[in-house]
Amino acid sequence: MSSAVDEAADGNRRNVSDALGATVLGACAVWSLVTAAVHGGRPEGVLLAVLAVAAGYAAGRITGVLLPVAAPGAGALAGLALTVTVPGLGPGPEIAAPLGHAGGTAAVLTLSAGAACCAAWATPVPALRLALRLLAAGVAVTAALLDSTTGVVTCCAVLLCSLAAGRMRHRGPALAAWVVAAALVTGMSWAVAGNALPGTLNGSLTGQLTPHRVDLWRDALGMFRRQSVFGVGPGRFGELSATAAQSTPSDDKPHSATLQTAAEQGAVGLLLLSAVFCWVLSALWRSRRPTPVVLTAGATLTAVGAVAAVGNALSFTTVSVGAGLLAGLATALPLAAEPAAPATPGAPSPYERDLHHGDRPTA
Repeated sequence: MSSAVDEAADGNRRNVSDALGATVLGACAVWSLVTAAVHGGRPEGVLLAVLAVAAGYAAGRITGVLLPVAAPGAGALAGLALTVTVPGLGPGPEIAAPLGHAGGTAAVLTLSAGAACCAAWATPVPALRLALRLLAAGVAVTAALLDSTTGVVTCCAVLLCSLAAGRMRHRGPALAAWVVAAALVTGMSWAVAGNALPGTLNGSLTGQLTPHRVDLWRDALGMFRRQSVFGVGPGRFGELSATAAQSTPSDDKPHSATLQTAAEQGAVGLLLLSAVFCWVLSALWRSRRPTPVVLTAGATLTAVGAVAAVGNALSFTTVSVGAGLLAGLATALPLAAEPAAPATPGAPSPYERDLHHGDRPTA
């Protein structure tokens, strides 16, 4: 009887989480149309991104139920293949071409590494688990071969976080740490744009990010200050930015998801973007998947968010679909029981960990 009550309560929580996600994504789409109506603009990019995330999330939920190991493993291989073969994600040295496709390359490779690590935690076969972790390490090596410094850092960070996740008894503090990490990276980009950091530190970061990127950020921040409620309209940054107009070639983007959203859709759009990230982490917290899978997915999505905060990653539909897919895989409920992480001294037994799933809400 107690088990039936727990299952019913868990189902209700999942329904609430799904409804919240649909509401937030729908609000993002509606607000882009509102801001486009007020100031003009092209909301199609935002609408496509919302559709890509929703489609990826739905696909992840479905395939995660049926193929909890094969689906993320195949996703990791697909992301790796896309990075190498698709011209739109063609890599280039990040110092020589900082505003090219480096952000998209790093984000897709990060998602591939995270998917491989999630698949590794989902399989009970030690040899397959090792092979999947070697695949994740191979993704990091590929990032190095493609001169994607950011990709190397984020892939290695995801792999290390995934290994550490096996020793964590509770998921709440770790997910809260991902929120803090994302906020720190976002705050850094805004501080650099507003020239709010000490001179030496600001100069060092500007040199690493390149003055051109920082000038784009400052143009975006200026637009936000002038039109803080509705923004200047989706897709209008390029035509209003003096820095973008002087760039040849220019992709009409400020290369920061948060600054672009703030500039084009105002404070409400920025809050909705933050709400999407918080909803994903909340859904992971409530997920019935083992804690290592959940924390690996959270670390991966946080790394992608950090790349997007200082780059152009979310301009690639592949990244939006991949992020939604990984979130769906990590919140799906497989048909068969999954293995827990190896027990550590003083930690609950594997059976307790499967039952309680860390500090996930219980009935």
